[in-house]
Amino acid sequence: MTKKITFLGLFLLISSFLLAQNNKNWSQVSDILAVQEKAWNEGSIDAFMQGYWKNDSLKFIGKNGVVYGWQNTFDRYKKNYPDRATMGVLKFEVVSKEQMGKEVYFVVGKWHLKREEKGDVGGYFSLIFRKIKGKWYIVADHTS
Repeated sequence: MTKKITFLGLFLLISSFLLAQNNKNWSQVSDILAVQEKAWNEGSIDAFMQGYWKNDSLKFIGKNGVVYGWQNTFDRYKKNYPDRATMGVLKFEVVSKEQMGKEVYFVVGKWHLKREEKGDVGGYFSLIFRKIKGKWYIVADHTS
């Protein structure tokens, strides 16, 4: 009986630790989305891009295909959103999230740009976040 109670206690302790770790990881990932939303709404693509992995292996998939690399993704955003009127006001809504491994998150959501002059636009996104050197980054972004 004592062994069963000890085992149950150990199981509950480990489960609590893993749940707390998952919550911490999700909090860090969702903070990136909140910072990106705020940066975009302040007109700062530079700050918005800080959530992306600054590496040539970053992938952005959009209606025109795959863009490889942080700099190319940054340049794409600058070209497609040259001014505040085009950028509008961004709102993200997370539809689902799944921790795929200790250092990988898969997030699906909706995005919406409220634009007074150019008309509203929106769509969906799927993001892969990876924890690299202790920090979470978007390593793949499929936005439509």
